[in-house]
Amino acid sequence: MTSDSLELVFATHNLHKVKEVAAIIGSRFIIKSLSDLSFFEDIPETADTISGNALQKARFVFSRFHCNCFADDTGLIVEALDNRPGVYSARYAGENASYEDNVRKLLKELEGKTNRKAAFVTVIAVIIDGKEHLFEGRIEGEIIKETRGTGGFGYDPVFLPAGSELTFAEMEESLKNKMSHRAVALNKMLEYFAK
Repeated sequence: MTSDSLELVFATHNLHKVKEVAAIIGSRFIIKSLSDLSFFEDIPETADTISGNALQKARFVFSRFHCNCFADDTGLIVEALDNRPGVYSARYAGENASYEDNVRKLLKELEGKTNRKAAFVTVIAVIIDGKEHLFEGRIEGEIIKETRGTGGFGYDPVFLPAGSELTFAEMEESLKNKMSHRAVALNKMLEYFAK
């Protein structure tokens, strides 16, 4: 299957994600958001794994709109915190927590810890013609002690990818989009559908 004219609905209301994904995918897919379908409700995310949440969101959109679609879910895995926040990364500091609230809680829990190893994991669930596919992207790094940078979103200001002197929030968008966990997963998806 080639991806030249494949239209996909991205199961998210997160405009940061839509922009990032569109920048990575370019013109290889035609991406529509839930807003393009005039759908503004929240999609359930009640699975206890990152891949489970991605699948749950994709299946919800497919069952509602019967269209080719994909969803992603991302978790920050911190070794010293028994792999927390993991699947709860987006609501780590509470149900309506801001990005800043989540980062503040993470830094507080890591106070005094020397092991600051972490990894960002993104799983993309794609449903094409009713068939499900999963693609995972992972990038290793560490959590620094204070925020740096104003770009990106979520935990980007405190995540320092392995081998980099810049946090995700300090990077130019084009650089982050070449190496991020989401980029790794999306590129696996693009390779698969280019076959």
